[in-house]
Amino acid sequence: MIMLYMKRLIIIISFIFPLILMSKVIDNLNDKTIEWIPFSDQVMGGISEVNFVERKENGLSYYHMEGKVSTENNGGFIQFRAEVEIDNAPYNGIKIKTRGNGEEYYLFIRTSKTRLPWLYYGSSFIASEEWTWLDIPFSSFKKSDGRFSRFVPEEFDLTTIKSIGIVAYGKDFYADIDVAGLELY
Repeated sequence: MIMLYMKRLIIIISFIFPLILMSKVIDNLNDKTIEWIPFSDQVMGGISEVNFVERKENGLSYYHMEGKVSTENNGGFIQFRAEVEIDNAPYNGIKIKTRGNGEEYYLFIRTSKTRLPWLYYGSSFIASEEWTWLDIPFSSFKKSDGRFSRFVPEEFDLTTIKSIGIVAYGKDFYADIDVAGLELY
C-alpha cells in the first residue's frame, strides 16, 4: 500500500515540478519588484494625465494607475513601464493579477527590434472590478502598425524583450487600473 502512495506521489511531483520551473515572477511587490516608470503622451505633446502610486489594501500591495486619457494633440495614452530581461526558457505568456474599472487595457512589449517609440508588440485585456489573474499568451501579441513597422518581425524572440508596459490607450476615457502581480508562464 505504501508503494502505491509513493508511486502516486512521484507521478504528481513529476507533473507539478515542471510547472513550477516554468513560471517566473517578474513583480509581486513582495520579494520580487522592478522599477516602474509612469509617463503619458505629454512626452510627445499630448495632454493625457497619469497618476501612479503603490498602495496596500487588506495586506495586498499593488500598483495603481489612473488618469484621463485624451486623444487631443495626437495623444492618447498613459502607462507604467519597466525594463525586464527574459531568460531562454520556453514561456507561453504573461500572467497579470489586476482589477480596474472594466475598461480595456494593454500590455505593450518592447524588444531590441522596436527601437522607435511607436513600435511595440501589444495585447489587450479587460480589467474587471474584482482581482483576477489573467493569462495573456504571447501568441496574442501583435506588432504595432505605423511608420517603419515593416522592419519589425511579426513575432518576437523572448530573449530580445527589453520592457513591459501596462497601458491605457487609444480612446478618450478615465483609466483606473491596479496591478498586484506579473509573471511569465
